[in-house]
Amino acid sequence: MRNLYRLGAVFVLPLLLCNAALHAHAQDSAAPMEKKEQESLYSTIRSFVGRWWNGSELFPDPCGSTPVQGVLCDVFDGLWYVTALSVGPVMENSLDCARDSHFPLQLFELGHLRSLSVFSCFSDPARHPVAIPSKGWEKLSGSLESLEARSNRGLTGEVPAAIGALNKLQSLVLEENKLSGELPHELGELSKLRRLVLSGNQFSGSVPASLGSAMSELLILDLSRNALKGLLPPAAGGLRSLEKLDLSSNLLGGVIPAALGELRSLTLLDLRNNNFSGGGAAGSFGFLRGMAALQELLLSNNPLGGEIGSFPWASLENLSAVGLSNTFLGGEIPAAIAGLKGLRFLALDNNRLRGGVPPELESLPAVGALYLSRNNLSGRLQFSSEFYRRMGTRFAAWGNPNLCYAGGGGDDAPIGVQQCRGEQGLATDGDLGGGTSGLRASAAVLSASSSFAGGGGGGAPWAASPAIFLAALLL
Repeated sequence: MRNLYRLGAVFVLPLLLCNAALHAHAQDSAAPMEKKEQESLYSTIRSFVGRWWNGSELFPDPCGSTPVQGVLCDVFDGLWYVTALSVGPVMENSLDCARDSHFPLQLFELGHLRSLSVFSCFSDPARHPVAIPSKGWEKLSGSLESLEARSNRGLTGEVPAAIGALNKLQSLVLEENKLSGELPHELGELSKLRRLVLSGNQFSGSVPASLGSAMSELLILDLSRNALKGLLPPAAGGLRSLEKLDLSSNLLGGVIPAALGELRSLTLLDLRNNNFSGGGAAGSFGFLRGMAALQELLLSNNPLGGEIGSFPWASLENLSAVGLSNTFLGGEIPAAIAGLKGLRFLALDNNRLRGGVPPELESLPAVGALYLSRNNLSGRLQFSSEFYRRMGTRFAAWGNPNLCYAGGGGDDAPIGVQQCRGEQGLATDGDLGGGTSGLRASAAVLSASSSFAGGGGGGAPWAASPAIFLAALLL
């Protein structure tokens, strides 16, 4: 699903550019283009698509009667200037990149450029690696608002500190490339930034402490699927406007800072597949109490420890997805979770939970997946046959030797859970729901739960929006 979002963003931009260009052309068709601007545009495009591209012959009036796909212009003081440039194989007539494409210096002569997008352009990291230019960005400091580079396997090297000079930048997306090195602290100087996405690269080092209160307008911070390590700086709590925080699939560790509780607008907190700990300390999950807007809480595959009852469930009434698989949580499942009426996904498998399973969980009106496998749960499951039939393999409670279910067997029986003694058709302690077929089904359930929890450290395509994944589950 994450990939669908990326493709949607890639395809929508050229459509908007095309429509806007047509509208502008109708209004200012008679406006000329500044000669130096035109030459800089032609040279820039040739650097991306190849020297064969002869703009002066193919597109003699690139902002007027012969528009270029992926180029958007606007009129300033009676002259056309380029305001947006999109290169890469997006549409049939898109500017397709050559194998030896590169970032040209002439790009920085487009002084009115507001948006630059490079999609799947640099593809050969071994034979032709391309780096982001380390100089020249200051020439675009008064205009550039969006800088995006997606799915460029040949885009290598570090993010240059000079990008911090882009004081009008609102969106910085460098996703699914081969960028590496440490993140420059100058990123914290981008005070107008609303979206910072650096996922799917090879960044190392720590999360910069400069990502804090100076970035008061930041809404999305996604550093997932890298090799970042160390502690999460408390300064992150200064990102007061933040709505989505995704640091999943890194090497981050230590205690989750209490300062995150200041992120009162947060709807997604995704810290899966890291090494966060400290859940056993008093009040360690108290920071969640201030996150009343939170909808997706994904902490799976971290050695958190502590008790599940210490989560402030009553303060998290807007939750729709909870992923706490493999977090070393203990204690009894609190009935308060049943008060989360919008909850659609709950994964508590592979923990140290004990005691019974609250029957109130069946009353959750929207629940589409409930994973409780491999714990120390005991007693009788008191869910109805209709619940088991509706949930199918999306309910899993196997791997709890002292847990049993009440009712008949057959298709309505929960996979891998023994029938309680004294019930009609009593199962033996060794019967895990139909012999080898039951074991195969249990393995399938484990695979499904682990994938959603983000097992394996590789990240999952739905991670940015588990609500969409859940909608698919309910179809």
